[in-house]
Amino acid sequence: MSFLEWFELIAVTFADTAWGMPLLALLLGGGLFFLIYSRFLPYRHFGHGLEVLSGKYEDPNAPGDITLFQALSGALAATVGMGNIGGVAIAITVGGPGALFWMWMSAVVGMATKFFTCTLSILYRGKDSSGKIQGGPMYFITEGLGKKWWPLAVFFSMAGLIGCAPMFQANQLTQIIRDEVFLPLGAVTPEAHFWGDFFVGLLLVGLVSIVILGGIKRIGQVAAYLVPVMVFVYVVSVLYIIFMNITDVPYYLKLIVVDAFTGNAVAGGAVGVVMITGIRRAAFSNEAGIGTEALVHGAARTNEPVRAGLVGMVEPVIDTIIICSMTALAILMTGVWTTSDADGVTLTAHAFGAGIPVIGVYLLIFCVFIFSITTMFTYSYYGAKCFGFLFGAENQHYYNYVYLFTILLGSVASISAVISLIDGMYAMMAIPTMTATLLLSPKVYRAAKDYFRRMQEEKDKIESFKKEKTGFSDDS
Repeated sequence: MSFLEWFELIAVTFADTAWGMPLLALLLGGGLFFLIYSRFLPYRHFGHGLEVLSGKYEDPNAPGDITLFQALSGALAATVGMGNIGGVAIAITVGGPGALFWMWMSAVVGMATKFFTCTLSILYRGKDSSGKIQGGPMYFITEGLGKKWWPLAVFFSMAGLIGCAPMFQANQLTQIIRDEVFLPLGAVTPEAHFWGDFFVGLLLVGLVSIVILGGIKRIGQVAAYLVPVMVFVYVVSVLYIIFMNITDVPYYLKLIVVDAFTGNAVAGGAVGVVMITGIRRAAFSNEAGIGTEALVHGAARTNEPVRAGLVGMVEPVIDTIIICSMTALAILMTGVWTTSDADGVTLTAHAFGAGIPVIGVYLLIFCVFIFSITTMFTYSYYGAKCFGFLFGAENQHYYNYVYLFTILLGSVASISAVISLIDGMYAMMAIPTMTATLLLSPKVYRAAKDYFRRMQEEKDKIESFKKEKTGFSDDS
């Protein structure tokens, strides 16, 4: 058995063991707890979160490296990626259409989870060994719970070193280039494609290194430009496929809901397989409860923790409820999920080829390229912060070289090995993140109540001033 075969066997066994019922209960149960415990408070102020994104409350003198919009863009650069394209295809292949329903449910409760974790990322920011302000689970664990919880922070950081590796993105980008470009041109064969994959991996290493070696500011700037472009191109392409089959939408929406509780699309009607698949893919897609979102939001330039939480809530809506749903409908409507043996991003490519003849595959290749490299940009920052926490901020730049090596590894490894390894490490990251967030949830709730009270008082003052000046209120 070769090294890559051993790697696949260990990774798959590890992921299947990690994603058992205890972890599902922690993620879904924890999200439901946050939703109920907050009394839907952040949901009721979702519109205010959009106002915050507009820059209306921007404070250039607040501590932090990037704006709240750049923090959102950076987080979306990580979450809006191959999980939305290849991950959704894997969810349908393994768990059937019903897996998407459980992705939706995970996203709804994930909004509450993101509100709590992103608020904590600002509420309990700490300082690294160089004295620079940092945020993320390892810091809100040690700053919020105390130094005695330091082993939990170390556990998160160690899992993050691997969980934040870009192997899945490199793997899926390499796969679509191999299947849709190299194979048709005869540059490689299905049996012998190692060196073609390796060549693509080397190109990715060169491109990614240009950005990630410039630090979070360059990552945030590049992401702020590329994320809107890639989302626009991808959304327009998928909407075209959906609108060309618009009369089928009600049927497939019903199929998604019915299959979620019957499991008819998987062997033996295993509803548990459908549920677990949907939750795993949602966790990979929007990362709610994993802790990665708190790493980038912890760098946001703000003195108001709740604003970071509100901005974080937007991510599952865009990422899972909108973009993942669109991808799933494109795959279902074109029928490729029943007629093709392909998996991952290649299945989505078949859907684009069927839905948008001639240019569909090339549009997807463009989107996959942008999705993949922007995700790689942000993940490097995540991993470097974990490395800096463990080994000192002055040494965290060394992680970038390890990170670049994993791009090569992901390019040549099998999809099942890569996604299983990342899934397993996501599970490990979720344990300390959710544990600490549950313990600190009263702090977040008190901060939220105080913030919204102050916002209401400010609104009342403005309303009173207008009334005194004009004799009329806005409601008159």
